[in-house]
Amino acid sequence: MLEANSVSASANEVNHARQSGGDVLAGGEDRHAAEGSFEISGRVKWFDLVRGYGFIVPEDDDGDILVHFSCLADIGRRALPEGAGVRCIAVDRPRGRQALAVTEVDLSTAIGPDPEAEAQRAKERDDPLSLIKSAGPPESCSVKWFNRLKGYGFLVAANDTDRDIFVHMETVRRGGLTDLEPGQMVVARIVQRSKGPLAVIVEPPETATDIDMPRTASAGSAV
Repeated sequence: MLEANSVSASANEVNHARQSGGDVLAGGEDRHAAEGSFEISGRVKWFDLVRGYGFIVPEDDDGDILVHFSCLADIGRRALPEGAGVRCIAVDRPRGRQALAVTEVDLSTAIGPDPEAEAQRAKERDDPLSLIKSAGPPESCSVKWFNRLKGYGFLVAANDTDRDIFVHMETVRRGGLTDLEPGQMVVARIVQRSKGPLAVIVEPPETATDIDMPRTASAGSAV
């Protein structure tokens, strides 16, 4: 039985995908009856929803198969979770094997989060912009963790470290930030919801007003 390992995209895989994109999306090609096509099963090695492609480890272990999101139309998806079992129609191209269509998917074997489910949950979350008027005053917070690709993370307030505060990527960008790192200090305005606190404004300390950031003792200073 094949095991789908958790790996990052290698430079060769990225180059393969970029160079092969025109072949995968060849206009007018019958994905189910292309010359030289064959059916094969395997497991999803990785799939990047942002890039729109990934790779399948085939059961014959004769080279990974590039899969573009456009190949998922038959199963009504735009992404695949890591480890999911798939059956696809593929072809051998000069630059490597490529899927023309994914015809079956078994999510029961998935070992990673489903990017489509994550995206749907993000759509169902509250819109921070609509809640700004009901937000509290600016608070000093630190970043607990943040995943830019998933589009969300959590903060903790300086005066209440037991309270996780949800934050959207959109909110971070509106505050002039491109990413957040664990332990990074920010200033946030927070809304209390039944689902938990939500940061609706997040700014770097140097641009925020009306807030006193906690001071960190320097080396050798008295505590």
